Amino acid sequence: MAKLNQLARNGTATVALILSGLVAASSPAVAGNIALGKEKADQACAACHGVDGLKPVVASYPILAGQYEDYLLRALTNYKSGARKNAIMAGMAAPLTKEDIANLAAYYASLPGPMKIIKR
Repeated sequence: MAKLNQLARNGTATVALILSGLVAASSPAVAGNIALGKEKADQACAACHGVDGLKPVVASYPILAGQYEDYLLRALTNYKSGARKNAIMAGMAAPLTKEDIANLAAYYASLPGPMKIIKR
């Protein structure tokens, strides 16, 4: 009972600790390196998504430049694991390491994308 009372008195500290744990758990384990991401992108991604991820060779392939880093991390990780289905991307993601994925996500997220805000 004393332990519960102590936790109740320290409720805000407990909530803060829980939330910090959730933030840490959702953060990528590896920080991406933009320069290494560019090297890997030039080797593995440019043939389909275009140089700097701006001009895919097929209109249905996505533009990668300017995408959110966390989205790219999740998408590549899911292609690699099979949680996201696409035969081409599964084959491309299979040999990627966690570091490669983090680097690619950092690189493409660092680039300006084609979306623009139009002022009226």
